[in-house]
Amino acid sequence: MASSLISNTNQVHFASVLAMDNAEMVAMFEALVASGLNGFLGCMSDIFETALIEFYQNASVRDGKVVSTVQGKLVEISEEIFARTFQLPEEGLIDINEVPKDLIFDDRTEFSFTGEQLETSCKKQELKIEYRLLSDIVAKSITVKAGSFDAVTHERFLMMTAIFGGVSVNWGRFLFKIFKDMMTPETRQARGYAVHICTLLKNIPNWSWEISRSSLL
Repeated sequence: MASSLISNTNQVHFASVLAMDNAEMVAMFEALVASGLNGFLGCMSDIFETALIEFYQNASVRDGKVVSTVQGKLVEISEEIFARTFQLPEEGLIDINEVPKDLIFDDRTEFSFTGEQLETSCKKQELKIEYRLLSDIVAKSITVKAGSFDAVTHERFLMMTAIFGGVSVNWGRFLFKIFKDMMTPETRQARGYAVHICTLLKNIPNWSWEISRSSLL
């Protein structure tokens, strides 16, 4: 189980990517920084496999919080703690479907590899190279989708538009909802956020970590 959780983790080393000799790639990563997602996407931590597995096995959602027990300790993670830990914006759009239509229209051309207008559900190969990478980052690190990443969904296109277009999004609430869905089997949300869970657990006072761990990156 731990290996599948770790395989769904794809963090960004912003110091390196912002120094790339590729203006288009740098502009895309600068948009991620401006969106307020860099603290979440750039978060690094050792993976504590035993604690991670135990967290997921015991996790549930109660009173809007993610609650679990690890090594006999009660863990409660609220939206506020989640957003504060990763320095996520807590103001802006809550519904990604409210991204301005004029930005969507413009980005149907901006994202296009050929310059022809795309549909908001398209193939990843139809995107410019930098936006193919952005699509992967959104799919793997934010929405944590399993399976093939060849298709760009309408939701992912809207998220990419919000990020590149500088739209203010309440990423704290948006990502915490995905986190809660991971603990709710009925949602069929793939599990992930391994680095983020370990980061949250390390912030618990008087925590004692087991030796078993694997390094990310």
